Amino acid sequence: MPSHAPDRHAEIRDAVRALCAQFPDEYHRKVDAERAYPEAFVDALTRAGWLAALIPQAYGGSGLGLTEASVIMEEINRSGGNSGACHGQMYNMGTLLRHGSEAQKQQYLPKIASGALRLQSMGVTEPSTGTDTTKIKTTAVKKGDRYVVNGQKVWISRIQHSDLMILLARTTPLAEVKKKSEGMSIFLVDLHQAIGNGLTVRPIANMVNHETNELFFENLEIPAENLIGEEGQGFKYILDGLNAERTLIAAECIGDGYWFIDRVTKYVNERIVFGRPIGQNQGVQFPIAEAYIEVEAANLMRWKACELFDAHQPCGAEANMAKYLAAKASWEAANACLQFHGGFGFAHEYDIERKFRETRLYQVAPISTNLILAYVGEHILGMPRSFG
Repeated sequence: MPSHAPDRHAEIRDAVRALCAQFPDEYHRKVDAERAYPEAFVDALTRAGWLAALIPQAYGGSGLGLTEASVIMEEINRSGGNSGACHGQMYNMGTLLRHGSEAQKQQYLPKIASGALRLQSMGVTEPSTGTDTTKIKTTAVKKGDRYVVNGQKVWISRIQHSDLMILLARTTPLAEVKKKSEGMSIFLVDLHQAIGNGLTVRPIANMVNHETNELFFENLEIPAENLIGEEGQGFKYILDGLNAERTLIAAECIGDGYWFIDRVTKYVNERIVFGRPIGQNQGVQFPIAEAYIEVEAANLMRWKACELFDAHQPCGAEANMAKYLAAKASWEAANACLQFHGGFGFAHEYDIERKFRETRLYQVAPISTNLILAYVGEHILGMPRSFG
């Protein structure tokens, strides 16, 4: 696709594209149809070191910045894949990296980097609280050298393909803390030990081939050494990682946006109706051009968020705005692509309906569009808080 900007990180792009080329559309289509997990694809990405991009070299990773990591995610989606199957492996370890003890980091990070351990899951959201994280009801009560966990989580992804999960639970009751954001703690859960011993997993079938689950904790015991950082500081630790997550999701949406525009541009140039290519009609051409402009604009905000994050500067506004713009742009591109393919857009063999479903998720998760608007309204523009 033509772009007015010089190609950033061409070496990474070329290498990721070459790997993705080994997994053509038919592969992803088959995985989607079977509601399976793209095991071979994720293994190939892991072996090549791409999912360990953000882990420092001292722990066996690549030691790259968020900028480079975002390029990897973008290229996976631009190549017709879905980073949602594996992006947790890239950023979920951030809490451990930033707040874990040296012993914890030495124990886990090299194995996460090599793929010997998968840390794909993060247990935060609950059925009755949704985005109001400070009201979570899952508790972890310390008893001797263990914490006993009770409660429920929902929309927890990739449990069946993870060895470890990051879990947020309340260690001090809400009524006993000065600030509602205090009293929550982060734990590293060994899923092999937990499942069937206090943890029950119930898969949730959904619109996308995105493996997600409801979790039930009934007196699950977690060793005290699996607490990450200080007890009671878990909410702060989680917030740290959200900017990285949102920026990487923005990059995935940008990859999707370019994929849709590539597909539809090629199609409308070749599809002849009434003796002319349909791309000659302004009613077709303009929505595609508009979607392209929006993807390019979202891309600029992605770079800005990455640069601030990598410079250890505040980037909450930019990460949120990048996520908002990119999810909106990819959805506009998806709509144009589906519309102008006509009936063919609905046929599985064209892959458009699959990517259409996948990219729609990102206006809802991992943070909904309205919450980003509320964040900007309150924290950037200084308007009164609209909820809570």
